Amino acid sequence: MNTAPRSNDVSRRSLLWAAASAPVVAAGVAATGGTAAAATPGHRPDPDAPRFALAVLPDTQYLLDEGGSDPEPVRAALDWLVRSSKEGNIAFMTQLGDVTEHGTETEMRLADRVFRTVDGKLPYSVLAGNHDVSGDDQRGDTPYLRTFGPHRFRHDRTFGGASPDGYHSFHVLKAGGRQWLVLALDWRASDAGITWAQRIIDTHPTLPAILTTHDLVWADDEGVAHLSDNGRRLWDRLIRRNDQIFLALGGHYWPPGRTTMTNDHGNPVHLHITNYQDRYYGGAGMVRLYHFDLVRDVIDVETFSPWLRGRVTDDPTLLEEETVELTGDVDRFSVPIDFDARFAGFAPPARPAPRPPRAVMPRGTVAYWRFDRTGLAGAGTDGAPVAPGTVAPDLSGNGNDLTAQLLHASAAEALTWSPEHHTSAPAHASLRFDGGKQPDRGAVLRTGPGAPLNAMTFESGYTIETFIKLPSPFAGDHAWMGILSWEGRAGDAGKHSGWSDDEPTCSLNLSGERFLQFVVYPVPGDADPTSWSHAVPVGRWMHVAVVNDGRHTTMYVDGSRIARNASETSTGISTLGKPFAIGGTQFAEKYGQGFYGWIGDTRIVAHALRPTQFLTAT
Repeated sequence: MNTAPRSNDVSRRSLLWAAASAPVVAAGVAATGGTAAAATPGHRPDPDAPRFALAVLPDTQYLLDEGGSDPEPVRAALDWLVRSSKEGNIAFMTQLGDVTEHGTETEMRLADRVFRTVDGKLPYSVLAGNHDVSGDDQRGDTPYLRTFGPHRFRHDRTFGGASPDGYHSFHVLKAGGRQWLVLALDWRASDAGITWAQRIIDTHPTLPAILTTHDLVWADDEGVAHLSDNGRRLWDRLIRRNDQIFLALGGHYWPPGRTTMTNDHGNPVHLHITNYQDRYYGGAGMVRLYHFDLVRDVIDVETFSPWLRGRVTDDPTLLEEETVELTGDVDRFSVPIDFDARFAGFAPPARPAPRPPRAVMPRGTVAYWRFDRTGLAGAGTDGAPVAPGTVAPDLSGNGNDLTAQLLHASAAEALTWSPEHHTSAPAHASLRFDGGKQPDRGAVLRTGPGAPLNAMTFESGYTIETFIKLPSPFAGDHAWMGILSWEGRAGDAGKHSGWSDDEPTCSLNLSGERFLQFVVYPVPGDADPTSWSHAVPVGRWMHVAVVNDGRHTTMYVDGSRIARNASETSTGISTLGKPFAIGGTQFAEKYGQGFYGWIGDTRIVAHALRPTQFLTAT
């Protein structure tokens, strides 16, 4: 497997920037011995922050070799992790075996001194590789076990226990608002060792698990990883049958690589090899960081040498430039994971319970519609058509009921009921609008001709909120789409500054590029103040709020204020006594398509609300 690694083209400019921006690494003792340099005490990670990091330290054997080596890169890497644990929210470090070259008492004493750098400051695990031990986990006492056995970790806050032989351990860490299980398995797990690991998984049935071991996968020259013989045994007897294991990490072989396999539950398992001992300076104390981002549903991976970052000068050597930071496809990459969906089989996410209408109608609520059984007759069957004439009552009691209507010659499937909903929506239901072109089709829900909402002008301010979701993929050729609107004509209001006199006097729309647009013709003046969002995502629910304080309008998407809000003064809405509609505008009825996607709870309040008062507030 010892094929030559591919060179990484890292520019001198980027190298120097990385070196300048990296924390200073304190110098330690020489390779001949002594006590480890004192490190700044570590910081407990924020257990609830949605972003945290798992650090990986691969094979260090060439740097902890009594025949002649330099342990300083390893010490520097550990010191950097301790010093960076707060800023990087580093929750844990896992070492992947082959700590030393020969596993002797002398080498283990040296490893002991080096790893004191991190003891008590950052929780971590160590496992045995084939250069640390021989045989399987029933080998009995060894210098490795006396150095990195269970006694070393008993005071770590994450340490959960070890196998009876002492060569396997597990940790439970709190990060990202949940607990995670880390299994550190000996390089050769016996039948007893696999049975122990299964028992640990069984006693932690709701925890996502990361399996670490020494010999798992090897990689070809393209960086594609393949199970080794030992890896195949672990896959067949442990990994594939346990849905909790979503990430498995190994060392031993080089070059590095990765692959994704499908387990018995139909879910992906990511298997990676991390090993740089063949690189300059025995790997130069290379560290890999797995940055978990539970907001973006991704793990971002980076690989670098803290030791080289701390020692590179204005005139680095070529080998230092090539090694300080690795940017190849198997060294710096992202792993998309929908964490909630991936873990749903063993740990379904806790969802807020539906909230009753009375809990989400503050003072000034003039209309509130929802599409569960409390707000829509016949709701409850996914995909069931909502027949024309179906009424969605205004739950505020103000009489602004909506009536369903199909556009053009649309089939019944143009408007259907759905149990899908935004996680924070009060109602756990929505309507799916199947608007489209060629032929034009769609559906709307409209207020009746006598609804009070039709004539309200909101000159003291307003808040309009809704939940929407665009299908993924956003298939087809979709025209400009209305989401919500008052159907008065701008020309009839004496407003001629817009692009057409037929334009609605107020509407929330979606452009062909998926930008939200809110345009309103205020009561005084002839202007059309317009707010624009960014390109909104597909396949994900979002909350949209438009807030007017009587003078200015601000759009929010998922609670964040957008940048392109109208600068013009905007007082009131020229509603002209015309109906309010959900799912389109009068353009859709005349010569266009209706909305394409889902719409959930919709509320209108006759004054400006703060984001903490939006429908998403629980």
